[in-house]
Amino acid sequence: MDEITSQLTEAIEPAATPPVQRRARGLVGGALRDLFGTILPAVVIALLIHVFLAQATRVYGQSMEPNLHTDERLVVEKLSYRFHGPRRGDIVVLHDPTGGPELLIKRVVGLPGERVTMSDGRVYIDGAPLGEPYLAQPTLGQGRSWLVPPLSVFVMGDNRGASRDSRVFGPVPMEQLIGRAVFRYWPPDGVGVVP
Repeated sequence: MDEITSQLTEAIEPAATPPVQRRARGLVGGALRDLFGTILPAVVIALLIHVFLAQATRVYGQSMEPNLHTDERLVVEKLSYRFHGPRRGDIVVLHDPTGGPELLIKRVVGLPGERVTMSDGRVYIDGAPLGEPYLAQPTLGQGRSWLVPPLSVFVMGDNRGASRDSRVFGPVPMEQLIGRAVFRYWPPDGVGVVP
């Protein structure tokens, strides 16, 4: 009789879930829990940092030599220009003012309201020679002059002979600036503050 009761109970009650199915459901549930509890917030935080605080960029070309070189990686901070304008000597990352797809890296030379002039292989700001200890060569563009409009800056590459900069496309509106390069993190032997 016990045997018959046992057979009837097995027929009526569903079989217990096999351990393999329980583990599979546990893995899927755990993966979803990890996705929504850890990975998704991490992605959102990374996006917020990238959009509002800082981003990484890569140096392309020779326009900033001898201070920055092709394939170096930089951290660009985006926050400080929300509180003050660019300062002379800042190395900035900007959208190409001519509409090109690449980002440009240049040094701020002229500020709003200043007259920038090239003469005798030097840069003059409002008639006074600009001290540029970071240069390794004279500045080309003899006799040219620009008045920097409000909310704009005049930018130039440190490698003046191989730089497409404000001498070509004129002063740059500040809304074209992405931020200021502050830290070099690649290559390992060059890690440090951007000069």
